[in-house]
Amino acid sequence: MVSRLRVAAFGEVMMRLQVPGYELLSQASSLNYSFSGTGVNVASALACFGHEGFLVTRLPDNAVGDAANAALRKLGLSTEFVGRGGSYMGMYFLENGFGARPARVTYSNRQESSFNTAPTGSFDYMHIAQGIDIAHFCGITLAMNYAVRRHMFALAEAVKGNGGTVVFDCNYRPGHWGEDGYAKAKPFYEKMMRLADIVMMNEKDAMLILGLPTDKVDRQEQLLDLIPQVARQYGISAIAGTQRTINGDNTHSLLGYLFKNQTFAFSERLTFAVYDRIGAGDAFASGIIHGELSSFDPELTVRFAAAAAMLAHTITGDTPMSSESEILRAMSKANGDVIR
Repeated sequence: MVSRLRVAAFGEVMMRLQVPGYELLSQASSLNYSFSGTGVNVASALACFGHEGFLVTRLPDNAVGDAANAALRKLGLSTEFVGRGGSYMGMYFLENGFGARPARVTYSNRQESSFNTAPTGSFDYMHIAQGIDIAHFCGITLAMNYAVRRHMFALAEAVKGNGGTVVFDCNYRPGHWGEDGYAKAKPFYEKMMRLADIVMMNEKDAMLILGLPTDKVDRQEQLLDLIPQVARQYGISAIAGTQRTINGDNTHSLLGYLFKNQTFAFSERLTFAVYDRIGAGDAFASGIIHGELSSFDPELTVRFAAAAAMLAHTITGDTPMSSESEILRAMSKANGDVIR
């Protein structure tokens, strides 16, 4: 890594309540809890790579908030920009999928969380912008409510105005936007796209959220047609994403791409077994950001990001835990024998 840079992520900390093994909520008598969220995942992954990670968020002013704050510090994150106030933390219940039954996430208390009810004045945008080099924002956060969007746009504008780099991960979730969600989301996505330097998205985002037309039918051809259009229209320097295939034997295959300097770079198509899928997209995003911050060439960056995502599928919990050296080892295709 060429230098240690200051990376902040803006987003909600959530309590993950996981059913043990492959039981259903209706079967289980216990739950395991941990703290996660897109911002937590990305910033802590970058801290694992040697950067200085910050989270910009608001936690409840009670024992649950204290536990979350301690969890952030354990992940190596600075809590300098973590505010306290309110009484609630958003939660989600996770039931692991198996075979033909997919994993299921059920949200609880999210709109009432301390983060999603943060009032005006909760974040000192300029102070934060002056203290970091790059800021990460997520489409899940964008979906929450108008107050959160105002904070998000104000911070992104402050970072941009201060010469920092803005990263935006589309992360569209239909359940958060509701009926006619794509139409509701489009103006807000367009505003973030115009502020962003690096964007995580795929061809479906270009078609369904941004409404860009294509006469291509094949998914790969749609990608090659639409992503350059997005980069030109919104002035984005780099766009990255993945294409996932779920195979008949329950393995997954992942192909990563990075569009930069008017050229596509692709990873190998990686096929692997899945232990825990949640957070793998955040691992890919952190790999792209790390490659950009470290001046990797595009081919190395996208291969690194895809390997980071692959390893994230092998670790329990949302948060990527792999170091740069572990990811580079995975890229060498070494076997899975015990490391001694």
